[in-house]
Amino acid sequence: GYQLTSAECFDLRSNRVVTDQYCHYYPENVKPKPKLQECNLDPCPASDGYKQIMPYDLYHPLPRWESTPWTACSASCGGGVQSRSISCVEEDIQGHISPVEEWKCMYTLKMPVVQICNIFDCPKWLAQEWSPCTVTCGQGLRYRVVLCIDHRGMHTGGCSPKTKPHIKEECIIPTPCYKPKEKLPVEAKLPWNKQAQELEEGTTVSEEPSFIPEAWSTCSVTCGVGIQVRLVKCQVLLSFSQSVADLPIDECEGPKPVSQRSCYSGPCSGDATEYTPEETELLYGSLQEFDELYDWEYKGFTECSESCGGGVQETVVTCLNKQTREPADETLCVTSRRPPQLLKTCSLDPCPPR
Repeated sequence: GYQLTSAECFDLRSNRVVTDQYCHYYPENVKPKPKLQECNLDPCPASDGYKQIMPYDLYHPLPRWESTPWTACSASCGGGVQSRSISCVEEDIQGHISPVEEWKCMYTLKMPVVQICNIFDCPKWLAQEWSPCTVTCGQGLRYRVVLCIDHRGMHTGGCSPKTKPHIKEECIIPTPCYKPKEKLPVEAKLPWNKQAQELEEGTTVSEEPSFIPEAWSTCSVTCGVGIQVRLVKCQVLLSFSQSVADLPIDECEGPKPVSQRSCYSGPCSGDATEYTPEETELLYGSLQEFDELYDWEYKGFTECSESCGGGVQETVVTCLNKQTREPADETLCVTSRRPPQLLKTCSLDPCPPR
């Protein structure tokens, strides 16, 4: 059969057994753990015809640990905990199970009552590459697919809506939105004064690049022959935003209105000399227009603002001497004619996961 050791708290002064709490007053008093051993190992006499049943024998199982089912995990992913309760039970000959003192089960290791569960990673948002821009010029939109992926790489649910990457954003194509003008035969130029008068009459900005002259300045002198100047811009009407954009001068075709002309403010101190148009052209027609010698030009783009995940590049605009093609000081170019800043997208590859 089997037998277990047990320990009791004993009062040495009164020579009697007392409750366990008296022994707990002294830390050095550690209650011994129960031990199990076999007993009565001699074979039973065959003549008896039956075997006496002792408290613990082969037909009467030893007390054992029994557990309740695990509780639900405290987290669905990322690591949680679950628990269960453990008790010591005894089974009688009829198979009825009843709880008993824990010391009767201490001959075997007690089962754990808490364990970690669902230690796999939680689902995460995965953004696909951006689509091309929805427009071929100006400002548009681009889209991307964003999926919720679990630890096995399968499409699932459970990602937080607050951390979802945006699926739509604006994009800018650095191409002006206007129709390219067809190449037409260049007509013979009119005399400069007549040409200036005709182009000055009510020029408005259209969806095709066109020269737009501003108002003439006052005459440079109060008497005699002087000079008037004005700015001439190349402009286009952007249909998608109904706004006017400045373009480089060479984007406009056809005769450019003059930005300088002579003016007569009457005779000086009784001088009755009058200038014919031919004399005026001889005097001032050879003056090279200051704003035509220097002009703005695009010179490539800046470095991308991001190394991945989508950035922008800005155009680099420089002031050039149109004859020598050499860079010039920016003060020599007309500030109001500076072309607009253009942007383009770059580094569109998704960033590596952190």
